[in-house]
Amino acid sequence: QVQLVESGGGLVQPGGSLRLSCVASGSIVSGNSMGWYRQAPGKQRELVAEIFSGGTTSYLDYVKGRFAISRDNAKNTVYLQMNSLKPEDTAVYYCHVRVFRSAQDYWGQGTQVTVSS
Repeated sequence: QVQLVESGGGLVQPGGSLRLSCVASGSIVSGNSMGWYRQAPGKQRELVAEIFSGGTTSYLDYVKGRFAISRDNAKNTVYLQMNSLKPEDTAVYYCHVRVFRSAQDYWGQGTQVTVSS
């Protein structure tokens, strides 16, 4: 099965940038989405950004214009470029893969992003 490993989280000052990476083991069949969720303490997990195998992207309204999701199918990797970070972006970010043919979901362990001065 698919295993997801995130990296790139850390501590950054407001206005700074981070780039998250998520590498999926093996190959992912066509007809899928790769994305990022986040969960802050005391809040529900929310979808931040998603990119489908055909290239279509979706974003949480709050991050539009600041975050950009991309994928490199040759490396089975999805990225989340986060710019103009705000303290409200502080959360654990989880990589997610949805395979539509089998209706299966895969989750990474999460990586902490902290935006603070």
